[in-house]
Formats: sequence, C-alpha cells, structure tokens
Amino acid sequence: MSVSTSSPLDGVRVVTVDRPPVNALPVQGWYDLADAVRAAGRDPEVRCVVLAAAGRGFNAGVDIKELQRDTGHKALIGANRGCAEAFAAVYTCEVPVVAAVRGFCLGGGVGLVGNADAIVASEDAVFGLPELDRGALGAATHLARLVPQHLMRTLYYTSRTVTATDLLAHGSVWRVVPPHELMHAAMELAEEIAAKDGHLLRLAKAALNGIDPVDVQRSYRFEQGFTFEANLAGTAARVRGTFGKEA
Repeated sequence: MSVSTSSPLDGVRVVTVDRPPVNALPVQGWYDLADAVRAAGRDPEVRCVVLAAAGRGFNAGVDIKELQRDTGHKALIGANRGCAEAFAAVYTCEVPVVAAVRGFCLGGGVGLVGNADAIVASEDAVFGLPELDRGALGAATHLARLVPQHLMRTLYYTSRTVTATDLLAHGSVWRVVPPHELMHAAMELAEEIAAKDGHLLRLAKAALNGIDPVDVQRSYRFEQGFTFEANLAGTAARVRGTFGKEA
C-alpha cells in the first residue's frame, strides 16, 4: 500500500507514503495521498497532520516508468491532475501540516513540502527539482516558497539540490536533526500545535492561506501547461532519453 495513516498522539494524524524503492508515486498514489490528507483535515478530532515517508527518502516525484509505458497522454494527464490534487490537499488541509523530510525530496516531494505549514528535516535531507533532466516542468511555485527567487531560478535551471541546513538558513525549515530523531522532532512540533484550540487552528489556517501573495494552485496548474506542451512537441521524451543532456 502506498499511503497509510495512523494516530499516535491525541489530535495528531500521521500520513505516511511507502512505495519502494524511492517513493515515486503513480497516478493513483497521488490521489490516495490527497484523499488521506483531506480526510485527516476533515476529522474534528485532528488538530495537526504530519506528512511522513518510509524507506530511502521522502519522495522522488512522479513514477516516470508509468509515463514511459503509456503510448498516449492518459498517464501524463493523470499525473498532472494527481499531483495538483495532492499538493492542493496539503495546502488546503483544514489543520496545519508538518512535513517530516529525510533523504531525497525531489520533484513532487518539493510540491508537497512547499505547500506544508512547517518542515522538520533530517541532516541527510536534500531538496530539488530535476524536472529539466526529466523532460518536465513544474513545482517552481513550491520551490519559491522555500528559497529566494534568484536561488530558485538557479536551482531550477541547473537541477541542483540544496540541503536541509541550507533551508534552515533561509528560514523555511523549522529544525534539522539527525535521521534517527526526525519523527520524534516532527511529532514534538505537531504535539505543540495540536495543543491549541481546534476551532482556532482551523480559522488560523484559513486566514494564513487567505493572505498568501501567490495563488499556489493556479500558479502550479499554469506551470503544468508547459509540461504538456513539452510532451506534445516530443521534447520530453527526447530529454528523458538523454538524462537531460543536449543530444
């Protein structure tokens, strides 16, 4: 099963992604994740959601192999919509979402954590968008919530990554801890948040989303249009075949 939920603490729901080997999700996996996060936020007993992952890293984005098996555009359209649903579910979750990030957080992983309310990361966590090496575009909207504008552009054009410590310096990560302390640190923050009044937390989440300077859902869907254009032009398949290098 790709997505599971648990309730280890009063008021805290943990949503865990587990899809070996690298937590790259197929189309249905993104919808399952969206459903799990939305269900947690709707539960009146939940006051904070922790988004976590099992295995080697947090999230490696879309299952590229699923796209390559499809001779048409059904998988691409599904991945576009599924990612948009999952990212939106994190952003619009009725209660705060804490992302617990270890290892790699790439592509769709950045979309998830960029829309989270808080990030706790392990010392081995790295964040980046290798989209140009995959023949895709997208999630610059979310990377821009983690780093300043010019750094976001440089990272995007080069497909380079930044570390959790880098993001701590930019103020977008709450804490950086050793890998074995990650879930403890994330749960500690979630428990502190969940100690607040549930109704006020929901009002606070809605208020903070309402004053955001960027409409993240509209912005991301705009980016996705260029991903589809790259596929229609044949550029996406060519770039994936050369691992992002000029042929």
